[in-house]
Amino acid sequence: MDDDLFVEPRFASRGRAYVYLLPCREQDLLKVGFSRDPWQRFHTLHRRFHDFFDLDRGLLVEAERVAQARRIERRLHAAWAAHRAPAPLAVPDSAAGHTEWYRGIDAQVTTLARQLAHEDSLPCHEPLRPWLAARLAGRTEALYGWSETMLAQARLEREYTGAAGPCERALLDTLALCEALGPSLADVLPEAVLDWYRHGPHRSLFGA
Repeated sequence: MDDDLFVEPRFASRGRAYVYLLPCREQDLLKVGFSRDPWQRFHTLHRRFHDFFDLDRGLLVEAERVAQARRIERRLHAAWAAHRAPAPLAVPDSAAGHTEWYRGIDAQVTTLARQLAHEDSLPCHEPLRPWLAARLAGRTEALYGWSETMLAQARLEREYTGAAGPCERALLDTLALCEALGPSLADVLPEAVLDWYRHGPHRSLFGA
């Protein structure tokens, strides 16, 4: 079982890096951060980051060097230090970055991020959804076999414990992400996995 199937390997410390803006979906709160691997970073912030954050208002500035990205991140943090806010409770303390959350500056920080990217002739991926969908598209071929293995493990978990276990939750989270960003699940999943996702025992958790 490959638990890291949908996590990209880390870039070298001198390689490509990103500054990201992640607005929360239903509140005036925004995360400003740096990462060499945004895909992995977003997963650490929330297990269903595609629902928790508004991907259609988020953006990435893509830098060729870590130093470039760090400089842009520092500019953004310095500009609105007075607007810092506590991290949301739904984000794990280990991942939150407690000085990187801001309230009431969504439009302003987005404008400055675009400006800084333009000044350095750097790509600005806005909105975030197409960038994430492209990363996901490169993984859908592996999803077929991975999902079969995870489903077998999830069924064993329920057989022995009578409840959902980590394999089931990981599979559900991954399929929800694919449903939100990727191609039709019917095109990339085995029939047994698709049937389980639509009608399995986990549906009772969601009132279906």
